[in-house]
Amino acid sequence: MPQIGWFEILIIVGIAIIVIGPKDFPIMLKKIGSWIGSAKRYVNQIQQEVTINVDSENEKEEKKKINKGEDDKK
Repeated sequence: MPQIGWFEILIIVGIAIIVIGPKDFPIMLKKIGSWIGSAKRYVNQIQQEVTINVDSENEKEEKKKINKGEDDKK
């Protein structure tokens, strides 16, 4: 997987300032930051929902095992 160093980031930022312009560059950074924040919140929400579903399925399986073990003892 390719790695991006500080020099490459500096070149990208320089080109972005030239293409977009120094006045609009901070606005663009805020917008990109907002998009990244929204994406992170969305991914975290999905991870939480998956974790909750997996935990509830594990609890159901444990209850089945416990109930099955009690039936075997009778």
